[in-house]
Amino acid sequence: MKKATFEDHRARLLRVLVYIQQNLDDALSLEELAAVAPYSSFHFHRIFRGLVGESVKEHVRRLHLERAAHRLRHGGQPIAEMALDAGYETSESFTRAFRRMFGQAPTAFRARHGVVAYGPAPSGVHFVAAGVLDSFRPARSTKLPLAVRIEKLPEMRVAFVRHTGPYEETDEAFELLMTWARTRGLLDPPAVVFGIAYDDPTVTPPARLRYDAAFVISKDLKVDGHVGAQTIKSGSYAVATHRGPYETLADTYTRLCGEWLPSTGLELLSAPALEFYRNSPEDTPPGDLLTDICMPLTGSA
Repeated sequence: MKKATFEDHRARLLRVLVYIQQNLDDALSLEELAAVAPYSSFHFHRIFRGLVGESVKEHVRRLHLERAAHRLRHGGQPIAEMALDAGYETSESFTRAFRRMFGQAPTAFRARHGVVAYGPAPSGVHFVAAGVLDSFRPARSTKLPLAVRIEKLPEMRVAFVRHTGPYEETDEAFELLMTWARTRGLLDPPAVVFGIAYDDPTVTPPARLRYDAAFVISKDLKVDGHVGAQTIKSGSYAVATHRGPYETLADTYTRLCGEWLPSTGLELLSAPALEFYRNSPEDTPPGDLLTDICMPLTGSA
């Protein structure tokens, strides 16, 4: 497996940041930006957020407002047109967003003189009129380094029930799966139950999130009804244990992809993450819940 150093990751993200600046008026998809890097579209957004310190949507929105500030100082474009260029449907919504960032309405900002003073940015990247960047500062976490281990998982044939919708509503899928397994006497130890998370909830709309409640079964066991079967190939996984409520899992995903990964020389496979729940919310306080997040790695680690 070809090693990707931290500087490799930094250079790849810089290409994306330059591309965004040069195509700020386009509707940039995550797949398009991932291809510029290139990164797996499965994991690109988490890598971006970890290294840049903000989501793609937040980054683009901030650049739009900074560009508007530049135009207010250096041109006579009507504010209504400027609002549309920045992706806002009305001048009122644009004015509210502009005021939050710069502390005053666009009309008052235009009346002032002097240079445009941008606010802080996690990566130090701001709007550049020429669309040319030559560097960026990777965002740094103030937390202790994330503990990550690499594990080889065996091939697993699993029964699963697919859930489409908010991740916090997966209980019904697990209940259906457990009822199916219980009636067949399959819940005796060592039963292995876990989740397969296909989408990033910070990007995908809640109603479109895909998730499989999964249960390891023997290779010859028949499935039926609302229960399907699939095989997860053996492979190496980066494993980080998240401690805390399920609602904050996204933080650990981001740190694993955006902090730990660039420092290792490893690459992620275009495949969903696995989540193994080490204790139960039925008898564990939210702050003490333990979840092993397993991200698939390319090649062999």
